[in-house]
Amino acid sequence: MEDRILIVDDEDLICTIFTKRLKKEGYSCISAFNGREALDRFYKDTVSLIVTDIKMPQMDGIELLKKVKAIDPKTMVIIMTSYPEIDLAVEAMRLGAFDFIIKPIELDLVVLSVKKALERKRLEEEVEAYHNRLERLVGERTAKLQEAYYILKRAHLDSVKVLVGAIDAKDPYTRGHSDRVRKMSLRMGSKLGFDETKLERLEYGALLHDIGKIGIKDEVLQKQGTLSPDEYQSIQEHPLIGVKIVEGIEFFKDKIPMIRYHHEHFDGTGYPDGLLGDAIPLEARIIAVADTFDAMTSGRPHQGRMTVEDVLMELEKEKGKKFDPHILETFLGEKIYLTFS
Repeated sequence: MEDRILIVDDEDLICTIFTKRLKKEGYSCISAFNGREALDRFYKDTVSLIVTDIKMPQMDGIELLKKVKAIDPKTMVIIMTSYPEIDLAVEAMRLGAFDFIIKPIELDLVVLSVKKALERKRLEEEVEAYHNRLERLVGERTAKLQEAYYILKRAHLDSVKVLVGAIDAKDPYTRGHSDRVRKMSLRMGSKLGFDETKLERLEYGALLHDIGKIGIKDEVLQKQGTLSPDEYQSIQEHPLIGVKIVEGIEFFKDKIPMIRYHHEHFDGTGYPDGLLGDAIPLEARIIAVADTFDAMTSGRPHQGRMTVEDVLMELEKEKGKKFDPHILETFLGEKIYLTFS
């Protein structure tokens, strides 16, 4: 189904110019001249994206944004205004606007914002569809899995391995990465005194830590050479994409912190939340060491492979910065890396 864009502005000329330009890009456009008329069109038509002015009669753009998000939170909304007030921008973003553009507007800027908004919408739809497929998979197996808890664990492990296989298929340069991270993480967990339940949780978290890379474009994952700032930012979104993929599935609930926080740094300089020290879950701190060691010794298309000796020196430099000192000492002191280098 093609994307339909609703353009809302009380100036007919603005609607006409935007419609003409966006149709050149292959988009279907409809127009409305105030928020109330736009809301009526939104009820009657299938709309992927709304581009709306703020200052309009009958209903302004902020009120339209509130009502649209209340009806369908997934609808993308781009706000335009000739009155650039920081409070308006903050309010629009808080209510879920995708972008906030100041008039007079360059048409190419509008096109770029529209493309990014629709790309984000497609990504979220793909993640939701994947999420729903996982829920159906778990749901279909529930009755049989209740009969034998051992079969339950094996079935989930097989499902996770399928997901890990999907990551490997997208990024052939890192084939086997998640399984190696799993093995190293389990060795560290054992040395740190984890019981069977904690080791099982760590095993799944380590296998799933990079699941969000399913949502990263192949051309970014497999790019030869240095990543641009935008491409690097795209890569940094994979922990949050991973959370979206598995959230809502009860079995994966306690693995989410490992997926979300495995790129946090001990000194608070990591992402996505900048957690510091012990605020980072212990399992995520373990995975971070194994993940970094394997990434550096395996190599990436945009980053060459390093020798084990050089990697160990780099890890040592990051003690207390990127990595929990105690966990890194366990990894180095027990020579856990020897089996996997």
